[in-house]
Amino acid sequence: MFWHILYATFGGKQELYLAALHRYQEQWSRPAFRGLAEDRRGLPAVAEFFDALIGVRCSGEYARWGCMVSNAQAGAENGGPDVRAFLDRHHEELREALHAVLVVAGAEGQPALDTDPATAADLLALLAHGVNLRSRAGAEAGSLSATVAAALRSLGSRATE
Repeated sequence: MFWHILYATFGGKQELYLAALHRYQEQWSRPAFRGLAEDRRGLPAVAEFFDALIGVRCSGEYARWGCMVSNAQAGAENGGPDVRAFLDRHHEELREALHAVLVVAGAEGQPALDTDPATAADLLALLAHGVNLRSRAGAEAGSLSATVAAALRSLGSRATE
């Protein structure tokens, strides 16, 4: 009986899954992305974003669950065109937020990027998905933090030459 009500409301399993993804995005992803994009501190905001991400993924009530969106990227349930389109848009929103804060970093004279901000944003967006997936697999927070720190250092390595 319960499933009949859900399917009558959402249309089917795939539509229900897509609705859950949208809800997750509104409750978790968009507020985090908005906060990052609006942060005027540049690279410290990126580091703080990753610290918070690692903290949520490795401790507390939702530790080791991973991110619903990253899990969807890796799962078989991403086969439908609507879900794939959602995942592409979600990734682009993450990338745009990272790009915005990297542009601020450049304007603030923070360490020069070895790559343009768009390419660096792509790298960091992929790193965020990797943090989500590795935390789900049991990676320790310290290991993830060390990887993020290395990635952030590599973005500004030209400034130290």
